[in-house]
Amino acid sequence: MEIIRCGALTTIQDLGRHGLRHLGVSQSGALDPIAMQQANLLLGNARDAAVLEISVGPLVLRFEQDCAIAMSGSSFAASHTTPDAVTETQLLPGHVAIIRSGETLTLSKPLVPGARCYLAFAGGIDVPVVMGSRSTDLNAGFGGLQGRALQAGDRLPTGPAAQRQLETGKGIRPLAPSHILRALPGPDYESFTTDSQILFWSQPWRISHQSNRMGLRLNGTALQLEDPLELPSSGVLPGDVQVPPDGLPIVLSNDAQTIGGYPRIASVIRADLWQLAHVPPGTSVYFVPVSLEEAIAARARQERYLRRLHELSTLPDCIGQ
Repeated sequence: MEIIRCGALTTIQDLGRHGLRHLGVSQSGALDPIAMQQANLLLGNARDAAVLEISVGPLVLRFEQDCAIAMSGSSFAASHTTPDAVTETQLLPGHVAIIRSGETLTLSKPLVPGARCYLAFAGGIDVPVVMGSRSTDLNAGFGGLQGRALQAGDRLPTGPAAQRQLETGKGIRPLAPSHILRALPGPDYESFTTDSQILFWSQPWRISHQSNRMGLRLNGTALQLEDPLELPSSGVLPGDVQVPPDGLPIVLSNDAQTIGGYPRIASVIRADLWQLAHVPPGTSVYFVPVSLEEAIAARARQERYLRRLHELSTLPDCIGQ
């Protein structure tokens, strides 16, 4: 397929690079891995097949051969058009659609501004594997297609399609973010004042326009340390909530650095990290404390669902949480 028009930040992503943080290699990968896997499994792809992560529309693709596709995550206004532009068909999120050779697919804009959607293709996007992943690392400039966001004129190859995919009349409902992030107290939680600990869990935190794939910057009442604290740089992970000197937290995301020296007041549990893909600037999030046992159980429920999705030929209507 060929990209005819492309918004500012459409990238190729899969489940990311893991086990390389000790070498300074960021995770990258889809910010919403649940939506990415839903779209892939609808098509019979491997769960980690490379897809398009679309943050800003429009995206216009022209297909050079028949291809089954699926869209998940936040909904975009989307349709595909015959070469003569006579027939236009709306694309439903969470359903398989068959795009014929010569047709044009248009994703015009997200129905929720600032959120992301995922577009999967039968066979996955077949770009080279770099350090175990096809994901685009925008900061380091490798992976995906030349390590950059996509642009008009790019051509995307796909791999061999699976023999089995969901019937076009059936579908799966994408997740709806709640903007409530469950979190564990971080390693430096006790270094903050009691008032700041209460503030962290009780106040709404507004997403700053300075947020990106590296992390979400939050605006609210600044947090205070009990005493000045100097920490050596240590390993950090997506979901860690760092507090820089201005007292305004940053939730680290997939493209974040691998080490950091700011105190960490909390860490968002893995089962809720997908929501970071769908909290646009200007909206607010709340943090809710949970136990380690609750965090492990939430992750296990997600994994059971995805395994069931992979095994069953008939899909449930919605993901279980």
